[in-house]
Amino acid sequence: MMAAVSRRLLSAGGWLPFHLIVRHGSKAVTRHRKPMHILRQKLLAVTEYIPPKPAIPERCIKPKQQEVKEPSPLEKVIQRDVEIAFRENKMIAVFQNSSISYEELRLLRHRLLKHDIRMKFFPNQVLRSYLSDTKYKNLLPLFIGHNIIIVSKEPKTKELLQIVHRTPQVSLLGACIEDTLFSKQGVVKYSRLPGLQIIRGQVASGLTQMTSQTCQLLNNGPVLLTTLLEQYFKQQNEAVTGQKESAKV
Repeated sequence: MMAAVSRRLLSAGGWLPFHLIVRHGSKAVTRHRKPMHILRQKLLAVTEYIPPKPAIPERCIKPKQQEVKEPSPLEKVIQRDVEIAFRENKMIAVFQNSSISYEELRLLRHRLLKHDIRMKFFPNQVLRSYLSDTKYKNLLPLFIGHNIIIVSKEPKTKELLQIVHRTPQVSLLGACIEDTLFSKQGVVKYSRLPGLQIIRGQVASGLTQMTSQTCQLLNNGPVLLTTLLEQYFKQQNEAVTGQKESAKV
């Protein structure tokens, strides 16, 4: 049949390609990569290059940017109360609350109100966010744990210490009096100072004494000169009188 097809193609002017059958002998792959010796592996592991770490950690070079959270409406109201308390009061004392009971706290509040001294409670988070950008930022280390803020429009440190002394569960940490920061010892020393009227009287008496001494110093010169002139004239008169008497003799 193939021969008949070939004749037809040849008679039609075509040709058939030359076919050559080649047999390849299949050979199995028996060579594999030789494993590395254990000593060489150790040597490569020891001599492997390790890039040096930077002297300054990346977290210090590029600190993480904290997301600024918008304060809630309640925090805004509390922050406004904090601003009013710090603006309208000359004495702001910070106390540490050591598990004081409700009855003792109520009694302490009543005693303070008799002297127009008020007690305030604010969250530390709101206080820190407000004080960080104000002139009271040095008070930030005092607001740790449970705190009580006692304020008054006038610096009444003596009355405050006398009342708080009866309540050992409340301890003074520091205060800001007339825009000046005081420690516990500083508040105690400030309370021992005399009143404003007494200080004014002492200043007035000191100024009066200085003026009287100045007048006395200014008058000493003319008085001394007058005394010396009187003595000189007296001596001159005595000398003239003596000469006249000797002339008569």
